[in-house]
Amino acid sequence: MHNDQDKNLIEILDGNVLVDIAKYTNYVSDPQAGAITTFSGTTRDTFDGKTVVELRYEAYVPMAVRQIQAICSSARATWKIHAISVAHRLGAVPVGETSVFIAVSAVHRADALDACKFMIDELKATVPIWKKEVYSNGEVWKENPEFMERRSMEPAGKAVDAPNVACRRICCGAKSNVSDESTACEMNLE
Repeated sequence: MHNDQDKNLIEILDGNVLVDIAKYTNYVSDPQAGAITTFSGTTRDTFDGKTVVELRYEAYVPMAVRQIQAICSSARATWKIHAISVAHRLGAVPVGETSVFIAVSAVHRADALDACKFMIDELKATVPIWKKEVYSNGEVWKENPEFMERRSMEPAGKAVDAPNVACRRICCGAKSNVSDESTACEMNLE
C-alpha cells in the first residue's frame, strides 16, 4: 500500500516471498534525507535454550495494514520524517531470514532513529500479526512483551502484577505444545 502524500510503503508479504531489504531502503532514500534508519527482525536459532526451527506468522491483513498506517501517522505527527517503509512476512520464516523490516528517512538522525524504534515497538504491541515459534521439540504461539505490557495496564493506567497477568491472560496458552512443561506460559522476550 502506497500513499504519495505521506510517502509510506506498507507491504504484508505472503508465502515464501523474501523481504527485499534494498527495495524498502531505496524507497525511503532521498537527497533531502540526511539519515536512514532501518530495523531488520530475523529468526534466531535458539530461544530459552530450545532449538528454533522456524517462525510462522499469521495476520488479519486488512486490519494489520490499517494499524501500520495509523502507526506511520503517529510517527509523522511526532517526528519530521521524509519516508517510511514497512514489510512483514507471513507463513514460515526459517532461521536467519528476515520476518519484519522497517526503514525510516528524515533530515536528521535523531528523528529517524526515534521514529524507527517507535515503529517496531508499536507494530509489535498493536498490529494483528501472530507468531508461532517452532522448536525441534514442539511449538508455541508467542505474545510480544509490548502487547502484554499494554494488556496488563488497568483502565486508570495503573500496572497490575504482570507475571501473573501474563499467564492468566495469555490468549494462546492452550495452543502450546512443548515437551518441557516449564515453558507452558511464555512471552517472547526479543
